[in-house]
Amino acid sequence: MATSELWQRLPEGSSSSQQWKAGVAGEALRGSRGAATSWMVLDGIAILGGAMIATLYELHTGQQGSVSGLWRSQTIDSRQAGILLALLFLLAFSLIVVSQRLHLYSPSKVGGILHEQWLTVQACFAAGLLLTGTAYLIGAESIPRSIILTTLGLVTLSLSLRRLAYRAFLYLFSKQRIGIRNAVIIGAGPTAHALRDHMQNIPHLGYRFKGFVDFSTQESHSKVGSSGGVGSLEAFFQDVRGQAVDEIFFTAPCERDIIRGMLKLACVHGVDLRIVPDLYDGLTWNGSIEYIGHFPTIPLHRIQTPRLGQTLKRALDILLSGLVIVLLAPLVLAIAIAIKLDSPGPVHYSSERVGKKGCRFRCLKFRTMVRDADERRNEVLHMNERDSVLFKAANDPRITRIGRFLRKYSLDELPQFINVLRGEMSVVGPRPPLASEVKKYKLSHLRRLDVMPGITGLWQVQARQDASFESYISLDIAYIENWSIWLDLKIIARTVGVVFAGTGT
Repeated sequence: MATSELWQRLPEGSSSSQQWKAGVAGEALRGSRGAATSWMVLDGIAILGGAMIATLYELHTGQQGSVSGLWRSQTIDSRQAGILLALLFLLAFSLIVVSQRLHLYSPSKVGGILHEQWLTVQACFAAGLLLTGTAYLIGAESIPRSIILTTLGLVTLSLSLRRLAYRAFLYLFSKQRIGIRNAVIIGAGPTAHALRDHMQNIPHLGYRFKGFVDFSTQESHSKVGSSGGVGSLEAFFQDVRGQAVDEIFFTAPCERDIIRGMLKLACVHGVDLRIVPDLYDGLTWNGSIEYIGHFPTIPLHRIQTPRLGQTLKRALDILLSGLVIVLLAPLVLAIAIAIKLDSPGPVHYSSERVGKKGCRFRCLKFRTMVRDADERRNEVLHMNERDSVLFKAANDPRITRIGRFLRKYSLDELPQFINVLRGEMSVVGPRPPLASEVKKYKLSHLRRLDVMPGITGLWQVQARQDASFESYISLDIAYIENWSIWLDLKIIARTVGVVFAGTGT
């Protein structure tokens, strides 16, 4: 469906403006609630762990000389244990409240390392003052002060180290271009240019600038581009998806109808929206302010990213690809020799494919066709057995004898485990398309470029012989929307059976 048609079919909605504003704020708050809860739970675990270590140390160095009889020893009796537990709950509650007020539970792109460490120490110090004051007021002098002070010291140290380690991982990922988000800026004024410079000069923020867009005029304008430019509202989202944009920043005033329409389209196509505060009176009431470096923004819509799941998926990719490369090395050598003996030409064939967020890479395969297969492609276009964008011909005369065997058992794709190790592909995911195929995609088809392409996927194990391109796309979208590590494991298990069945062509 063209962008203009999609725009015309968007419902106007019957809710009042106040209900819509509340919905916008709720959408933004729900996006960060899961991450904030995780940080709170980790803070509680740090407090519990610090108190246990402090208590065990006190018992071990006290008159009792051992940790046996924990609550019956002369060091801590049952009454003191109850008071100590109550104080721990107070410490956890106060630390969480203070950390929330200092925005330490906001997303990871808040401030710098030193600023975050200083806020962490401040939060622990404030919670510690409240704890010691309460202990004095309730007459808990029998609680060893060494336990309280050691607990506070351990909690401060563990929280600081944890946030420091998390920042280190973020910086490492940004250097490896992992998790980079493509961004477009609405507006072309000084604020927009300053935000662009901020993104480009601070790589660990995790953004790749894709271009400027200006809706202040109604004339026809050029498409979004990395060098900047202006785009019309009519074709804006087509360009956004074509550029694999993840976030849109509003830095200049726009008509309220444009903002409303953009938010609706962003929800449909999974694009995040942020605006600079004070630009849109009423739209951001009750919205939380988040900082991108030094720039305050108010998120209107956010797609939750399962960072833990993505980390586990990457670990699984590295483990499986490493095992395959090592264990199947003799088979790979045998295939290489067979290809050389069967026909002239290189052992491997690489073609440029489109990966996650539109990034291009060289996809590796064992060569299964004659050396000049690409030049002879037009000769066999009439033999295509697929519809629309895809091309497949079972009786393609360009395929060599050993190539037919390799394709039947999918052995030609073994070199792609090298692409997995490089971080260009995953073991499970949509197949990487050619650039010529992506040019024919509709707006909805570009969703499959939101994830890493894979060696195998839902389509390969469920509808490999289905010639329908829409079925191909729908299965990829279903995989993206229902992804889990368990789903990947099931697809991998089914892939083994499909390979041995020899259903490839």
